[in-house]
Amino acid sequence: MPFIPFLSYALVSSFTPGPNNIMSLDSARRLGLKKAFPFLLGVTAGCFAIMLLACYFNLALYHFLPRVKIWMNVLGSLYMLYLAVKIAKSKSSTEDNDHNEGYSFKSGLLLQFINLKIILYGITVISTFVMPYDVSYIELITISLLLTCIGFVAVVSWAIFGAVFQRFLNKHERSFNIIMSLLLLYSALSIWM
Repeated sequence: MPFIPFLSYALVSSFTPGPNNIMSLDSARRLGLKKAFPFLLGVTAGCFAIMLLACYFNLALYHFLPRVKIWMNVLGSLYMLYLAVKIAKSKSSTEDNDHNEGYSFKSGLLLQFINLKIILYGITVISTFVMPYDVSYIELITISLLLTCIGFVAVVSWAIFGAVFQRFLNKHERSFNIIMSLLLLYSALSIWM
């Protein structure tokens, strides 16, 4: 396996803005890093599940991708639009009594199963850098763990940014929420471009 191109692709894909990273930043900004951690663990667990599925069902997904892709696009876009509206309409952190709403382990986990970016990332990285080489089940699990670790570092990095700049972001919360909503809207629209 060409490790440097594999690692480059994995790092770039994991650290660029997308639903996981944007929601991780927002969760830490709203809740603080410690209270956002269940959401981050949910994202990580979901990422690992998607990577395993991408490994073991890659050929089947490619075969059925034309039929599955449109439904994944619709579900992913609708969920990102929902998140964008929810962030744009959210109350001030100081007024919001239910800070943890939407940032649980379960929501982080379930987000992965409709997050088109992570699904396509898993399919692409596995089919391009792993499947062409003779790999064992142990290697597939190891690759899935490696990709999950990279993803975990990415969401934690975005969450740390949200926590470190919490005071600044909270001071400019309305503008920040609109920018985050627009980024999610862009993510949803980019599926169709």
